[in-house]
Formats: sequence, structure tokens, C-alpha cells
Amino acid sequence: MPAKLITPKLSKLEFQLMEVLWAAGDCSIRDMHQALPQQRRPAYTTIQTTVNRMEAKGVVERVGQSGASHIYRPLITRDNAQRTLIEDLLSIFGGRSQPVMAHLIKSGKLSLEDVKQAEKALRHLSKGGKQ
Repeated sequence: MPAKLITPKLSKLEFQLMEVLWAAGDCSIRDMHQALPQQRRPAYTTIQTTVNRMEAKGVVERVGQSGASHIYRPLITRDNAQRTLIEDLLSIFGGRSQPVMAHLIKSGKLSLEDVKQAEKALRHLSKGGKQ
């Protein structure tokens, strides 16, 4: 069995930048900077520093250059990043999902359709299906 690849933890800003890369494809730092909402957009140099840290973590790589700008590509999938984030959240609650589910229900962020899809996925898993 191959070793499970570990997805590094991402900060909120790193996750936002990954969202830009997943949506737009390969981008320069300027492209990523411009894609963030203007009212809460960090400074260009903050984005540059963050992308450099992401490269060191192995979540993005430089794939070329356009003029003086480096172009970056994501090395992890949205699914892997989300899974890591959710597992970290659940670990805070001792691996129990009930407090998270209760909050989602109380806040109105969990719909009946979400519950139906979750139930369908649970039935599939209980019958020996893969995730």
C-alpha cells in the first residue's frame, strides 16, 4: 500500500490564494493579488511572501515566467486541502463530528438536501463502497 501523502496545513490567506489557482489555473503573484476582494486585499508584498512560503511547503511550484513575473501552479487538490482542514477541525473536538453538525444545523448552514446526500454517502460506505 502506498504511503499516504500529507497535505500541509494552509493559513486562511494561503487557502484563498489556492482557491484563485484552482479556479484560474497557473497565475502570477500579480494575478493572485488582483483576484482577491479589493476591500480586504493584503499588500502585494504580503502575497509575494505568502506564495514563497507556499512554495517552500510544497503546495505550489514555479512553472515558468511571463516577463518579469513568475508563474505558479498548485501542487495539491482542493479536495486534499479541504480534507486536511476538516480533519484538523474534527481533531479539536476529539474526532467527534456531532458538535460540528449541531452548529451547522443551528446556524442554518446545513440543509435537508445536505443531510440526504450525507445519508446516501454513509449508506454507500456501509455497503463497502469507497470514499
